[in-house]
Amino acid sequence: MYLNAHSYYSLRYGTLSIEDLVNMAVAAGHKVMALTDINNVSGIFDFLKACEDAGIKPIAGMEFKNGDAQKYTALALDKEGFMEMNEFSSRYLLSHEPFPDRAPAFRKLIIIYPFGHLQGHRLWENEYIGVPISMLNRLINYSLKERERMVFFQPLTFAAPEDYELHRVLRAIDHNSMAGHLRPEAFAAADEYLLSIDGLKMACSGYPELWANAERISERCSFGVDRKTVKNKKTFTGTHYDDRLLLEKLALEGMVYRYGRSNPEARRRVMHELDVITRLGFLSYFLITWDVIRYSMSRGFYHVGRGSGANSIVAYCLRITDVDPIELDLYFERFINPARTSPPDFDIDYSWNDRDDVIDYLFKRYGRKHTALIATISTFKGKSIVRELGKVHGLPKAEIDALVANPPAEKDCDEVALDIFNTGKRIADFPNLRSIHAGGVLISEEPIFAYTALDMPPKGFQTTQFDMYIAEAIGFEKLDILSQRGIGHIQDSVSIIYENTGKRIDVHDIPAFKKDPVIKEQLQRGDTIGCFYVESPAMRGLLKKLRCDNYISLVAASSIIRPGVAKSGMMRAYIERFHRPDSFSYLHPVMEKLLQETYGVMVYQEDVIKVAHHFAGLDLSEADVLRRAMSGKFRGRAEFDRIVEKFFKNCQERGYPETLAKEVWRQIESFSGYSFSKAHSASFAVESYQSLYLKSHYPLEFMTAVINNFGGFYSTWVYVNEARLAGAKIENPCVNTSNYLTRIKGHVIWLGFVHVENLESSLAKNIVEEREQNGPYQSMFDFVTRTGASRDQLIILARIGALRFSGQSKKELLWEAHLHSGNNQKVEEGITLFRSSPKQFTLPELVHTGFEDVFDEMELLGFPVSCTHFDLLKTNWRGGILTAEMPSRIGQTVRVLGNLVTRKYVTTVRKELMIFGTWFDMEGKFFDTTHFPPSLAKYPFSGNGIYLIEAKVVEEFGFPSLEVSRMAKLPFVPDPRYAD
Repeated sequence: MYLNAHSYYSLRYGTLSIEDLVNMAVAAGHKVMALTDINNVSGIFDFLKACEDAGIKPIAGMEFKNGDAQKYTALALDKEGFMEMNEFSSRYLLSHEPFPDRAPAFRKLIIIYPFGHLQGHRLWENEYIGVPISMLNRLINYSLKERERMVFFQPLTFAAPEDYELHRVLRAIDHNSMAGHLRPEAFAAADEYLLSIDGLKMACSGYPELWANAERISERCSFGVDRKTVKNKKTFTGTHYDDRLLLEKLALEGMVYRYGRSNPEARRRVMHELDVITRLGFLSYFLITWDVIRYSMSRGFYHVGRGSGANSIVAYCLRITDVDPIELDLYFERFINPARTSPPDFDIDYSWNDRDDVIDYLFKRYGRKHTALIATISTFKGKSIVRELGKVHGLPKAEIDALVANPPAEKDCDEVALDIFNTGKRIADFPNLRSIHAGGVLISEEPIFAYTALDMPPKGFQTTQFDMYIAEAIGFEKLDILSQRGIGHIQDSVSIIYENTGKRIDVHDIPAFKKDPVIKEQLQRGDTIGCFYVESPAMRGLLKKLRCDNYISLVAASSIIRPGVAKSGMMRAYIERFHRPDSFSYLHPVMEKLLQETYGVMVYQEDVIKVAHHFAGLDLSEADVLRRAMSGKFRGRAEFDRIVEKFFKNCQERGYPETLAKEVWRQIESFSGYSFSKAHSASFAVESYQSLYLKSHYPLEFMTAVINNFGGFYSTWVYVNEARLAGAKIENPCVNTSNYLTRIKGHVIWLGFVHVENLESSLAKNIVEEREQNGPYQSMFDFVTRTGASRDQLIILARIGALRFSGQSKKELLWEAHLHSGNNQKVEEGITLFRSSPKQFTLPELVHTGFEDVFDEMELLGFPVSCTHFDLLKTNWRGGILTAEMPSRIGQTVRVLGNLVTRKYVTTVRKELMIFGTWFDMEGKFFDTTHFPPSLAKYPFSGNGIYLIEAKVVEEFGFPSLEVSRMAKLPFVPDPRYAD
């Protein structure tokens, strides 16, 4: 019987997984065990399940420590005690205050203090002194009366004596130090390894009263969890009946908004879904999600509802999603059905600027006692293990970097390296840190402390100590409040369009967007830079290959671009079958019936589920397990392996050839970790259409928004180039016109101060605030007086041209900046010296060239504004072909000048490196290149810049690209700022 067992959820301390801990305890004859991880209950529900499966009694507890200093251990008598323990620990974990030396008077907790603590203090009825094996010999000095409040309390931290060193390594990692440099209290005792029940009894045989106390405590403790009932807030209005009435009212009102008053199919589906939602107890979940959407729309926030929730017509009518499930023939049962093995969830995306506001609303609306973000458990993985262990061994950074970059073969390892790699294998996948899930929020009926203690990460929202898998296992449905830059593009575009043109845009008018001929043409051209999910080189190429000009095709493209589909060859198969629909045959007649829309290719999760059910005879619950496995959302393989076995067994019983069954399974397996539901792809496609509309009709305002959201596939200069191609005039920052972020006035885009390297953000914001309050700056003297800019900051502003309003040349401004202030000294300190009369000086004639401005721009902004990169070439040669000429040069070897935009590294089956490149030509138009290993080895990339490329023009499904044979980076003209 162990009343103080640590798992590896005692982070960087424990050495045993929950499974190993319980299995070893059973093998050693134990019938009772308490899990008392340090300052957390992360593993408690896995522990309960493991104990139930193994037939031993679990006790829930926690060991409280301030750093390395142990305070006491709590054991919960029941569920109330568990909640009491979680609420107490959370009070200190959330405030980051130390735990008190003495525990308060708990009602349903047993408190056990370390031996030697609380000497001379009276213990309360629920308090004991814990005595480990190493301290038993000291009890000879204590009377029987004194020993009545003592309990046998041997900790368990590792499996065997030889595992103590692993524990020491973990403690050294935790302290970011070598183990030999730590004090003894940083470690567990060396005897905290597993003993059999008989071994423990024998060790305590001299003090049977301590063993009896341990048994009495274990008998009093009882804790379990109902995993079948939903743990979320049960009602929105206060009663299930009123919840149903409200949801029905909202859904039917929304149905009129979405479909008009006469759509019997929509009404039939709405009523069917309402019945299922009611029967399965998800009324409040839908209403809470609607409440979030209602709040965010009232604030003017834009959102995208995605994931399997978009299968629901009720969600569509509530404006949770903008995906029409009737149009796409989406099945509500993919989202909720009685056979699902896990609860559903909604994924709601907001702009990265708005997400925290929405989460804050949830906490304030439903209360901090009932609301928490979900944690995620980061584990020790890969190269990070080598780095951590290298520091433990005291290796210098250079040696650690070398081990990470080029790990030696085992036979070539020295003693230290061998120990690092061997220990690394042992701690791989151990929990390392608790952090925050991407956006999962729980809203509970019972206080959240009934299930977990809470942490307070730097984000500022309290967080559970368990992850999404545990949340689902015990009956929570999470609400995912996520963020992405794409929504920021859309939301900011609408505001900028109104500010610049006076026009109000409804970006939720998706039906109109789908019919827009301008968007159709734009999709076919792959003119999608800046548009959510469709701007990458691979996606632009795919759109051209599929001649994509409609929503349905874009939904498919959004799914088949996923890595798993592409790697399996199914993406190519889909494209080939799209172009030649009569050139293939279905694997089986069942496939023709199920996959006609996608030419026999499994594109969506729904396709895989249908094939597993109708082709292989798996039931819907098994198909759901398969779906979750494809998404990487399952924790154990036992159930999955059983389903795989049943898949092949059923295929055999149905008389399918083995080769057919293996090919179908290969296609299913290719989706692992990358698959999308059709509704998910449809949601992404809706957002893509919103971006496409804004770009096609308001390209300058849209690109301004993209630049200001600092997110996308490409760097800022690529989006600036895109704006210039669309007709914008690009201006460097100006203190009298620019804002902190980039702005547009008419057709002129003024770059924001945020883009200027080394310009202090406080000064940049102050420039704008001072100008808005007191008017434009009249001179450099006026500017310095009002902003207090230091000399270094003035020099930066002068070099980028931000002081050009003064009419002075750049070199005159630089001279004046040096005269106005001392080195790195704020001007305020000397304002009184020149306020009354600025210094007068006469400069000789100063020579200035345009190239100096360009090189200043490249240094301070990262790209040229006054000209293009091509204007900087040392050579005057501008021959070769342009992107527009490539379709007429298929099969020919050509030369082209290209400005490198981005590259993608790929490893071939032979483990050789090849690269896919994306470039601008001299007109600013994109083209793509392939660099096979032989060419790449002879002609490697040497950083960003302009290259002369010799290549063969090839074509795939109407999409031209270049197969590079040779290339060389071309030099720029010398920087005139440093010319002799």
